[in-house]
Amino acid sequence: MPYELDEQKKVGLGLIGFGIFFTFLAIILFFDRGLLALGNIFWLSGVAILLGWRSMLQLFTNRRNYKGTVSFLVGLFFIFVRWPVVGILVEIYGCFVLFSGFWPSIKAFLYQIPVLGWILQYPMLLISQFRRSSS
Repeated sequence: MPYELDEQKKVGLGLIGFGIFFTFLAIILFFDRGLLALGNIFWLSGVAILLGWRSMLQLFTNRRNYKGTVSFLVGLFFIFVRWPVVGILVEIYGCFVLFSGFWPSIKAFLYQIPVLGWILQYPMLLISQFRRSSS
């Protein structure tokens, strides 16, 4: 199996999941600062445990990733100074820039998921089937 998970990686993925959940819950509850901060703490600690402290430090301090790191930290600052909408938007941009090197790996992993992989590989076929059934 190409993606083996030991216990440490499972904990890291769980913390990342909790971080995403708390961030989503904070957005639903009109950008609650406490939940956003808690989501950020869970997410950052999950990334640190999943990748390892040294790899995470290298990821955040890599010269190619400075724009993403600065954007993420500025978004975190905006959340703490009570501008949660601006903060979350800047953080999302920072995450996309910061983890842009992982998209090919994420794409390959998503293609392996049974139903989702087929939908991602053949989106036009799915759209044409949907149009025929609605006509």
